[in-house]
Amino acid sequence: MTSFGTSLKAALRSPLLPFWLVIALLPLGRSSELGTFLCLIGVILLFARQPQALQEHPGARLLLWLLAAYVGAALLSAFGSIAPGKSWGTVVALLRYVPLGLYACFAIRRDSKLQALYVAVALVLALWTADAWLQMLTGWSLGGHAHAEYLSGIFGADLKLGPTLAVLSPFALWAARRRWGLPGLLLAFVLMLGPVLLAGSRAAWLCYALVALGFMWREAKSPLRFAGFCAIGAVLMVLAGGIAWETSGRFQQRMDRTLLALHGTSQSLDTALTGRLDIWHASVEMFASHPITGVGVRGFRYAYPHFAPANDHFLVAESCGEGEGACHPHQLVLEILTETGTIGLLLWLVATALAVRAWRSVGAAARTRAFPVTIALAVMIFPLNSHLAFYSAWWGLLFGWLLGLWCAALYVGPSEDSSGATNGA
Repeated sequence: MTSFGTSLKAALRSPLLPFWLVIALLPLGRSSELGTFLCLIGVILLFARQPQALQEHPGARLLLWLLAAYVGAALLSAFGSIAPGKSWGTVVALLRYVPLGLYACFAIRRDSKLQALYVAVALVLALWTADAWLQMLTGWSLGGHAHAEYLSGIFGADLKLGPTLAVLSPFALWAARRRWGLPGLLLAFVLMLGPVLLAGSRAAWLCYALVALGFMWREAKSPLRFAGFCAIGAVLMVLAGGIAWETSGRFQQRMDRTLLALHGTSQSLDTALTGRLDIWHASVEMFASHPITGVGVRGFRYAYPHFAPANDHFLVAESCGEGEGACHPHQLVLEILTETGTIGLLLWLVATALAVRAWRSVGAAARTRAFPVTIALAVMIFPLNSHLAFYSAWWGLLFGWLLGLWCAALYVGPSEDSSGATNGA
């Protein structure tokens, strides 16, 4: 088994370093674009030396089809956008995911490199988790002082810690399972559970629960054992929630707001959902008014005041800015419908069908190698949840990174032989 130290050294050497930097620098905002830029340079050098390289890699071709749907939905929406400058600027920015994903496909050609990248990402998550626990115990972290309402960790005064840690957690759980077996998997799960619960994002709670279900199904290998693991997992969740309820005022406030949904009134449900019902009602009106191509990618915030009632909470309180309203629909399907319309949703559905077909056709061994990134992508786009904006610069970058890694992971080979394409990258 490859040691953690050896894997980290492998990840810190070219060609993995540029791709890994995107995740390593993610808490530092636009600094993560350094990795994207280095991947662009690598892809340019690759195709300068091997113009036919694309024909040799099915994962790279799959990536281009998936990105064609993702970017194409945004492109078509830009022609009728209510904020043309914002939409066209977003379309141009989305193109950087093409070299980012292609770099992953050509740089990660062997299983040893894929495993090294998994371990390197897991170590980044270990740092984030340790920093979050430090903030829980002392009130301070590398990102500064803890927010009054939620744990922010290395991401600073932001709600990004919970969703990001939950989505990327499969890499840490996978690495812990390979290194220390089932006890390591359980320990890693518990250590990350605390920060996820206290980070203030209920969407992250659901994501992490889905990750747990995915790993339990993989470990169980039978419905009966899976039911037993689910029971154990439920007990751990309840126990962790009870401890957090008694020891964390932040978690208690979040749970008190969540339990308002049980009161049965629309007002209590809207309060429990932090005003999401108002946003979703306005989203439906917005889509009904622009059903074909939507209001334009990233145009939601500009259209929102025209479809929300005058006394809307997000128009009179802080959100994107006083008077601007909500920034995005906070739900993937509604984001696609409102900003890219029916055409955009159809393109996403076609891309999903292509992805599922590719995943089923590669074989069991390839699916096993790609398991961590498959789970990460699945929980990120799980439709029955609240979401960050998939066409935003930050969450979209994480989505594009995972998509590129997934396409690479499906087609890595077990051989240790280097290919010319890998050396070119």
